[in-house]
Amino acid sequence: MTEAASATPVGSLSEEAVLAVILDRLGPADALVGPGDDAAVLRLADARVVVTTDTLIHGPDFRLAWSSGRDLGAKAAAVNLADVAAMGARPVALFVALAMPPETSIAFVGDLATGLREACDELAPGCRVAGGDLTSSDTLTIAVTAVGELAPGRDAVLRSGARPGDVVAICGDVGLAAAGLDILFERFRDERGAAVPVDTDALTASERAAVAGQLRPRPPISSGPAAARAGATAMMDVSDGLVRDARRLASASGVTIDLDRTTLGADSERALRGGEDHALLATFPEGTILPEGFRVIGSTREAGPDPLTVDGRAERSAGGWDPYRDWDGAAG
Repeated sequence: MTEAASATPVGSLSEEAVLAVILDRLGPADALVGPGDDAAVLRLADARVVVTTDTLIHGPDFRLAWSSGRDLGAKAAAVNLADVAAMGARPVALFVALAMPPETSIAFVGDLATGLREACDELAPGCRVAGGDLTSSDTLTIAVTAVGELAPGRDAVLRSGARPGDVVAICGDVGLAAAGLDILFERFRDERGAAVPVDTDALTASERAAVAGQLRPRPPISSGPAAARAGATAMMDVSDGLVRDARRLASASGVTIDLDRTTLGADSERALRGGEDHALLATFPEGTILPEGFRVIGSTREAGPDPLTVDGRAERSAGGWDPYRDWDGAAG
């Protein structure tokens, strides 16, 4: 694609032309019927599937000044793949709906499709985009539906299965994405609060890693099915912060979870309250040999007055990210 062609706004192209660019970047889907028909037909080993959906909207969920098309496509895939993995399932297909302002460049759309493919290839080999939809909107919106399959004869791992005496373990980063978001909000916004481009040369190596953790998370997707095989009693994706999501798991299971702050590293406050790393939080029977990557961070006990405690003390703060509470209305 020439430089002039890459700058072409989608509003000057037909839907077929935009779709052709996307499909070229995505490559073929491993499906009986892939993109191009009224619906996809998937080849699955088991009749039971898990399905999840997530929507990213410019403003509360991402800022175009901070996110490249490739990073945004990769993140849109990752947040959905993590939800499938948290059920103990293997992701098999994504369906992506894009609502774009007419001035969006076709190069950006192609980069977004590249990011979707890269995330699938890296995090969930064999999973591809199998269909979707295109439409016009004043606000760039990316809605992804993910489909996963359960291993034959194996049930999904729910939030509600933890039992008193289980160990609580986590796999993946906690607090890294929150550190990156703090850097972005503190150093790359103008006086009105709108995002401005990130100057990576002004960041240290650790700061660049934190920003990358926010803009392009890499959750441990293969660890979800591994946890299911190891006998996980409950599991969920930590998208809204460890405090908020551990409380949800404890409440769903009718237990109290006690987290050990010393297991969460030097920046335990961010680990407890930050979100968007999409780590996998799981409980296992005591004595279970944990799958690779999981580490014990707490335990469960009979339900008490508080579903979540940290070092034995009640933890009642909200923590995490809530777009209704935390979005300041700015974009950029």
